Amino acid sequence: MFFTCGLSNYNLAFFHLFNHAFFKALLFLSAGSLIHAFMDEQDLRKMGQLRDTVPFTLICFFIGSFAIMGVPFLTGFYSKDLILEFAYSRYLVNANFIYFLGIIAAVCTSIYSIRIVFLLFSEIKTVNGFMAIYRSFHTQCAESTWQMFIPMFCLAFGSIFIGYLASDLLMGFGQNF
Repeated sequence: MFFTCGLSNYNLAFFHLFNHAFFKALLFLSAGSLIHAFMDEQDLRKMGQLRDTVPFTLICFFIGSFAIMGVPFLTGFYSKDLILEFAYSRYLVNANFIYFLGIIAAVCTSIYSIRIVFLLFSEIKTVNGFMAIYRSFHTQCAESTWQMFIPMFCLAFGSIFIGYLASDLLMGFGQNF
């Protein structure tokens, strides 16, 4: 958002802020659901193999992570693609450098998102001697209640579709991109 404000395109910055709110809130709510499922444990090294125990949270975490990475046709793609396209289309001396910085930022976001998803949901056993604690967590771990399902579902829906639905509304009909 600051990147886009630096390029003096405030409509695009607001559009990214609007999109970012959906998938970032989904990630925070999914993380809270995982912390609750693991009896207030926050150490990622003690979690893993959650595919069978918390499948709805897994799906929501994947949607939020893919949206923040800018995977095509999710909400993050529409605003990140417009930001990078706008930076590339500027006819300035340092436009290529600015575009390169935007690509580096998007790659770094993808790396940390993939790492978190891999740590939480992979089949790899946990590390650093936490296996006994890990087994006791898995026997007591359970999915959250419907009070968490409804907001997570609404945010997941927004993380998938709101970028497409709101692009003409917030950026204007027939934008040049």
